[in-house]
Amino acid sequence: MAEVVRYAHTYGVQVLVTLNTLLHDEEYADAVALAHALYKIGVDALIIQDLHLLDCDLPPIRLHASTQCDNRTPEHVAHLLDLGFKRVVLARELSIDEIRAIHEAVPDIELEAFVHGALCVSYSGRCYISEVLANRSANRGACAQFCRMAYDVLDESMNEVLNDAGQPIHQQHVLSLQDLDRSAYLNELIDAGVTTFKIEGRLKDADYVTNITAYYREKLDSIIPSFHHSIIRSFVPDPSKTFHRGATDYFLHGRTRPMANWNTPKSTGEYVGEVLEARGNTLRVRLKEGVVLHNGDGLTIGSEGFSVNGVEGNIIKINKTITNNPSPIIFAPLYRNLDTEFTKNLHSERRIPVDIVFRETKEGFELAYHSIISSFHHSFSYPHEPAKNEAKALDTIRTQLSKLGDTPYIAREITLDTKPYFIPISILNEWRRNTII
Repeated sequence: MAEVVRYAHTYGVQVLVTLNTLLHDEEYADAVALAHALYKIGVDALIIQDLHLLDCDLPPIRLHASTQCDNRTPEHVAHLLDLGFKRVVLARELSIDEIRAIHEAVPDIELEAFVHGALCVSYSGRCYISEVLANRSANRGACAQFCRMAYDVLDESMNEVLNDAGQPIHQQHVLSLQDLDRSAYLNELIDAGVTTFKIEGRLKDADYVTNITAYYREKLDSIIPSFHHSIIRSFVPDPSKTFHRGATDYFLHGRTRPMANWNTPKSTGEYVGEVLEARGNTLRVRLKEGVVLHNGDGLTIGSEGFSVNGVEGNIIKINKTITNNPSPIIFAPLYRNLDTEFTKNLHSERRIPVDIVFRETKEGFELAYHSIISSFHHSFSYPHEPAKNEAKALDTIRTQLSKLGDTPYIAREITLDTKPYFIPISILNEWRRNTII
């Protein structure tokens, strides 16, 4: 964790650690010891749920109130401010008007809002179904995710409830919400008083993190241009390309439908076309324009998933036999939840722009690298030897001091406040390495 903090701080990134579980009496001493250890290594804030921690000997570290605290009213948020919290993570269920009302009533606290990721079918911090049915508390990080299971829906007389088509609702995922996606409403959220956007990422892999954070980084930069970083990417971010159950803005603008995906709790991915015929391990399909399938791609039809073993025109060989029971899948929508070509090219690199100043001094030279996050200076004693080729000498200095490939930095502006002296490339490289660490 100390290495993570050091690495993140190099890029001007804060590290917030979740200590947001409800604790048993015998666990408080260890939790407090952990808080002190995290403070010592430079963690920027703790996200907590258990308010009894405030009665303990915590270090003077910044505190954020977890969404598990059920933060959905101005009165509750004002109470958390009085307790010393600097930020609250709002309940996912709030509308844009409710968020604005909290900000207007309690303007002195930071508001963090979820914008993307998995949703819980109950109020955050108020779901007890896992505790009741499996003795596994969601507030202890052990949710059994009963909302992702299949159910029969019965009325109070235990009669089957029918869907809009007049069919019994049998073994469908009626509590399985689609994933949150508020990427179209970032401006509105900022205007309502949100200071921080939160992407849910529990159990998500590196591909998901790379893709989704890049997607929101681009969205944010189009609203608030940032000069803190320079991003090099080998892909175009697309949230449908990694774990994706469909999208809902939830209650941001009132109750909107659909919120749940009754067919499957798994990642459906992107819509790529429809199935025209299914025979054994062969599908005949009509693909959406521009879609190209590759061996190893993951496909889904309803709740059934499989992999591509070969593609020839509109005929797809898959790694399992598809059955048409209990109902035919002809003309069923086809989704891709793993795009092997996309994931193969997922690479994102953040670099920090620096301005370089190189000037001569009485004893030799001074080299400085300045970024919005930090600055590095170093002076070197070295003779002022006039260069035979003045233009080449200055160009060599500029080129060598800008070679920052093994560092988190990238050169932006270069100022040479010196006469064209001859300095060997090896010396310039040594000065660069000794200055920007």
